Amino acid sequence: MGPVANLLAMDRTTLTAALKPLERRGLVRIAKDLSDRRNRTLTLTAKGRDLLARAVPIWQRTHAEMEHDHSGAKLDELLAGLMAVS
Repeated sequence: MGPVANLLAMDRTTLTAALKPLERRGLVRIAKDLSDRRNRTLTLTAKGRDLLARAVPIWQRTHAEMEHDHSGAKLDELLAGLMAVS
């Protein structure tokens, strides 16, 4: 879970709380890591992969619209601001 928390720029406690509803919905499976029982492994279920496959085109379309609406210097300024926050 540590690498996922780092990727998402959140602490492990926040990630754990965010994953609980996804686990209840059957989108992700959380299990003990067989090589180190202190760690947990995350697995996207078939239902989770299906939802992700449907969500990606929406994200791509929204991202393209945002880039179109904030082109050039405005986009650079927006991205720099987002990087500063993260």
